[in-house]
Amino acid sequence: MNILAIDQGTTSTRALLHDGEVLRPVCQKAHRQIMPAKGHVEHDPDELLANLDEALKTDADLVGLANQGESCLAWDARDGRPVSPVIVWQDDRTAAETAHLQADGLGPEVMSRAGLPLDPYFSASKLGWILRNCSEAAELARQGRLRMGTTDAFFRDRLTGRFQTDIATASRTSLMNIETGQWDEELCRMFGVNRACLPEITDTAGDLGVLPNGARLVVSIVDQQAALYGHDCRVPGAAKITFGTGAFVQCVTDRLVKPAQPGPLPTIAWRLPGQGVRYALDGAVYTAAAAIDWARSLNLFRDYDEIGSFAKPAAIDRQLVFLPALAGLACPHWDRKARGSWFGMSLEHGAHDLMQALLEGVAMRTAEVVQAIAAEQAITSLSVDGGMAQNDYLLSFLAGLLPQPVSRARETESTALGLVHMALDAEGTDRPAPISHQPVRPVEADRRLADGRMAKFALIRERLSSLSHELAALK
Repeated sequence: MNILAIDQGTTSTRALLHDGEVLRPVCQKAHRQIMPAKGHVEHDPDELLANLDEALKTDADLVGLANQGESCLAWDARDGRPVSPVIVWQDDRTAAETAHLQADGLGPEVMSRAGLPLDPYFSASKLGWILRNCSEAAELARQGRLRMGTTDAFFRDRLTGRFQTDIATASRTSLMNIETGQWDEELCRMFGVNRACLPEITDTAGDLGVLPNGARLVVSIVDQQAALYGHDCRVPGAAKITFGTGAFVQCVTDRLVKPAQPGPLPTIAWRLPGQGVRYALDGAVYTAAAAIDWARSLNLFRDYDEIGSFAKPAAIDRQLVFLPALAGLACPHWDRKARGSWFGMSLEHGAHDLMQALLEGVAMRTAEVVQAIAAEQAITSLSVDGGMAQNDYLLSFLAGLLPQPVSRARETESTALGLVHMALDAEGTDRPAPISHQPVRPVEADRRLADGRMAKFALIRERLSSLSHELAALK
């Protein structure tokens, strides 16, 4: 049985095929990152769909599809034509709207119903923005012809003829009630989204329709939840970190955990056919690999091998600190106004020092997220995947900040592996041994001065965040 795993991500669409023996790449198509204004990040829906069509040229029996999570758009129900761009999860154009809702005292109500803080990261405010700012979308809504949702709903509508999203993706919108698993009328009213325009909510796996290539779609889920499944995180306390555009931490919980204050986020991990909901806690660092790529564009380094090790002591021990808040601070601070910076620079510092501090900053922000989740759910195992997981310095530094042992994932393609595993589990088919019993690879931890490093980083983060707010207030 051939299973095609498609990861429709922030920067590309990747497809890998499992033929019963190995998992191998078969297609990768990059797409444009469109930034029409400050804080705006968009994708072309037709370009994403064309890249999916290219991936689906691969011969397969079953298909699993992972999506970006919070990225969303609107389209015409009659012909499937997009009437808005994809507004990407990184986009913060709705920061003013979410701030107004917070000032109106609606934050606790949103937390109670959706389990999520008021932040432009989530889909709800973006969908409301489309209805307010896209005249064609508003007109289609009046005619009863508008469809809105996350990217998976658009893909599934166009490729299977079913206007649906899965429960894990819906839990990332701020429009679904985290306890009932249904769209919440009050949340829709708060964000100005017409409930009738939203898709049906389904399981994350099962009979999800037939694709144009004749294959059955059997899995549709958020990329991070797919990666969690690919890490074999099944029991409460099992956690993973994926270093992609951002750094994403998730941990399986024994129940729905709803922190009283914004911090780590309750989320739906998955819901398989005939089974109950599996919950998780989730936390993100907005810029991880994105920060590395940005630094490379500034010519701070050329080859990734240059930043895998450093001869000098840790930059933070030399009073040089980088705050990777290039798109604000996510979990557990939820501060969009915070901005990134190096602190402590002097004439003795060069590009290599700045890169060392940048990697340490990403590690310390990730450690903050892990610690916030561990305060709600004890973490018993922690594995890491993603492109940056190949950086020995980053992982050694991170492992030294945490009490939990850290290991590299058994399979570097954890999202694709999760799609394959979930497809097999949903079909009731045993997993092939070659992709189920890879050895773990423990990370050697640098535990020198760990507590002092985190305390120093927290002080710098607090002061720089406060300064960001003061500067933003100046006209």
